[in-house]
Amino acid sequence: MFTVTRKASRIEITLEVKKLGEDYLLTLTGGKEHAGAVAVGLFDEKSGRASSSVITLPGHREERLALDSARRVSKATGKTSIVVAGIHVDSISLEEIKEIVSTAEEMVGNFIASCKKSDVTARRNK
Repeated sequence: MFTVTRKASRIEITLEVKKLGEDYLLTLTGGKEHAGAVAVGLFDEKSGRASSSVITLPGHREERLALDSARRVSKATGKTSIVVAGIHVDSISLEEIKEIVSTAEEMVGNFIASCKKSDVTARRNK
Protein backbone atom coordinates (compact mmCIF):
# COMPACT_ATOMS: atom_id res chain seq x y z
CA MET A 1 0.00 0.00 0.00
CA PHE A 2 1.11 3.55 -0.75
CA THR A 3 -0.07 6.39 1.51
CA VAL A 4 0.93 10.04 1.57
CA THR A 5 -0.57 13.05 3.36
CA ARG A 6 0.22 16.66 2.50
CA LYS A 7 -0.97 20.01 3.80
CA ALA A 8 -2.74 22.20 1.25
CA SER A 9 -4.51 25.39 2.20
CA ARG A 10 -6.40 24.79 5.47
CA ILE A 11 -6.60 21.01 5.16
CA GLU A 12 -4.60 17.85 4.85
CA ILE A 13 -5.02 15.77 1.70
CA THR A 14 -4.44 12.03 1.82
CA LEU A 15 -3.75 9.72 -1.10
CA GLU A 16 -4.07 6.02 -0.34
CA VAL A 17 -3.36 3.40 -2.97
CA LYS A 18 -4.15 -0.29 -2.69
CA LYS A 19 -3.41 -3.05 -5.19
CA LEU A 20 -6.42 -5.07 -6.33
CA GLY A 21 -4.68 -7.99 -8.01
CA GLU A 22 -2.85 -6.25 -10.86
CA ASP A 23 -5.03 -3.12 -10.68
CA TYR A 24 -5.05 -0.04 -8.42
CA LEU A 25 -7.61 1.53 -6.09
CA LEU A 26 -6.82 5.12 -5.12
CA THR A 27 -8.65 7.27 -2.60
CA LEU A 28 -7.94 10.98 -2.60
CA THR A 29 -9.57 12.72 0.35
CA GLY A 30 -9.30 15.82 2.48
CA GLY A 31 -11.24 18.14 4.73
CA LYS A 32 -14.66 16.59 5.22
CA GLU A 33 -13.97 13.23 3.56
CA HIS A 34 -16.61 11.76 1.28
CA ALA A 35 -17.05 10.07 -2.09
CA GLY A 36 -17.67 12.93 -4.52
CA ALA A 37 -16.53 11.32 -7.76
CA VAL A 38 -15.46 7.85 -8.87
CA ALA A 39 -13.41 7.32 -12.01
CA VAL A 40 -12.14 4.23 -13.78
CA GLY A 41 -9.02 4.36 -15.93
CA LEU A 42 -8.27 1.76 -18.61
CA PHE A 43 -5.18 1.11 -20.69
CA ASP A 44 -5.48 -0.20 -24.26
CA GLU A 45 -2.34 -2.16 -25.12
CA LYS A 46 -3.01 -2.07 -28.88
CA SER A 47 -3.11 1.71 -29.14
CA GLY A 48 -0.93 2.47 -26.10
CA ARG A 49 -3.59 4.93 -24.95
CA ALA A 50 -5.39 5.31 -21.67
CA SER A 51 -8.94 6.49 -21.20
CA SER A 52 -11.14 7.15 -18.20
CA SER A 53 -14.78 7.55 -17.28
CA VAL A 54 -16.28 9.21 -14.23
CA ILE A 55 -19.44 9.28 -12.16
CA THR A 56 -19.89 12.41 -10.09
CA LEU A 57 -22.37 12.67 -7.27
CA PRO A 58 -24.79 15.60 -7.55
CA GLY A 59 -23.37 18.81 -6.15
CA HIS A 60 -19.75 17.63 -6.10
CA ARG A 61 -16.83 19.02 -8.07
CA GLU A 62 -14.13 16.35 -7.92
CA GLU A 63 -14.92 15.11 -11.44
CA ARG A 64 -11.86 16.48 -13.25
CA LEU A 65 -9.43 15.44 -10.50
CA ALA A 66 -10.73 11.85 -10.41
CA LEU A 67 -10.96 11.58 -14.22
CA ASP A 68 -7.46 12.89 -14.89
CA SER A 69 -5.91 10.89 -12.05
CA ALA A 70 -7.42 7.61 -13.26
CA ARG A 71 -6.22 8.21 -16.81
CA ARG A 72 -2.70 9.19 -15.67
CA VAL A 73 -2.32 6.13 -13.42
CA SER A 74 -3.58 3.73 -16.09
CA LYS A 75 -1.34 5.25 -18.76
CA ALA A 76 1.73 5.00 -16.51
CA THR A 77 1.06 1.51 -15.15
CA GLY A 78 -0.75 -0.15 -18.05
CA LYS A 79 -3.33 -1.33 -15.51
CA THR A 80 -6.92 -0.54 -14.62
CA SER A 81 -7.26 2.12 -11.94
CA ILE A 82 -10.19 3.25 -9.82
CA VAL A 83 -10.03 6.68 -8.21
CA VAL A 84 -12.44 7.80 -5.49
CA ALA A 85 -12.09 11.52 -4.79
CA GLY A 86 -13.76 13.47 -2.01
CA ILE A 87 -12.34 16.77 -0.78
CA HIS A 88 -14.48 19.37 0.95
CA VAL A 89 -13.62 22.72 2.51
CA ASP A 90 -16.31 25.12 3.72
CA SER A 91 -16.19 28.62 2.22
CA ILE A 92 -13.31 27.74 -0.09
CA SER A 93 -11.70 30.42 -2.25
CA LEU A 94 -10.57 30.03 -5.85
CA GLU A 95 -6.97 30.37 -4.68
CA GLU A 96 -7.46 27.51 -2.20
CA ILE A 97 -9.05 25.31 -4.88
CA LYS A 98 -6.04 25.84 -7.14
CA GLU A 99 -3.62 24.97 -4.30
CA ILE A 100 -5.54 21.83 -3.32
CA VAL A 101 -5.88 20.58 -6.91
CA SER A 102 -2.20 21.27 -7.60
CA THR A 103 -1.14 19.41 -4.45
CA ALA A 104 -3.41 16.46 -5.22
CA GLU A 105 -2.10 16.23 -8.80
CA GLU A 106 1.46 16.31 -7.49
CA MET A 107 0.68 13.51 -5.02
CA VAL A 108 -0.70 11.33 -7.83
CA GLY A 109 2.43 12.15 -9.85
CA ASN A 110 4.61 11.03 -6.94
CA PHE A 111 2.73 7.73 -6.81
CA ILE A 112 3.23 7.26 -10.57
CA ALA A 113 6.95 7.99 -10.18
CA SER A 114 7.19 5.38 -7.42
CA CYS A 115 5.51 2.82 -9.71
CA LYS A 116 8.00 3.55 -12.48
CA LYS A 117 10.91 3.27 -10.06
CA SER A 118 9.59 -0.07 -8.75
CA ASP A 119 9.14 -1.34 -12.31
CA VAL A 120 12.73 -0.44 -13.24
CA THR A 121 14.04 -2.15 -10.09
CA ALA A 122 11.98 -5.28 -10.81
CA ARG A 123 13.35 -5.50 -14.38
CA ARG A 124 16.93 -5.17 -13.12
CA ASN A 125 16.43 -7.98 -10.60
CA LYS A 126 15.19 -10.47 -13.25
